[in-house]
Amino acid sequence: MEQIKAAQMKVMGAALANDPASIRRRIEMMEQVLERSFTLPGINRKVGLDFALGLVPVVGDIVTGAMGLYMVWEARNLGMSKFQLARMAANVGFDSLVGAVPLAGDLFDLFWRSNTRNLKIIRKHLDKHHPAARIIEM
Repeated sequence: MEQIKAAQMKVMGAALANDPASIRRRIEMMEQVLERSFTLPGINRKVGLDFALGLVPVVGDIVTGAMGLYMVWEARNLGMSKFQLARMAANVGFDSLVGAVPLAGDLFDLFWRSNTRNLKIIRKHLDKHHPAARIIEM
């Protein structure tokens, strides 16, 4: 029983930690949830909550926009430049604005992945300024 509790505390501690490696893991998980959670049958395209919630008029785009801005907030905690943060916020804003247009916005969400673009910006920063946070993928 104590081992289970210790494992839970370790996971909770990593989820709340502010070191670059923990922030990277949280941002990568958020990007996966928003952009690549499941595959659409028939077209075999990975989509996430950004697309699914975007089908709900107005409220869905507000919710996914807020989730995208969470990634920008985490980037701010990493000490990224104001230019990078503005670029990331513009990606989220553009996605939310165009995604709010009925039908055309939903189609747009299939192809414009603002959170994936923002993840690339964050990874580039982390690889340059926090090389210890780099994750080797197999």
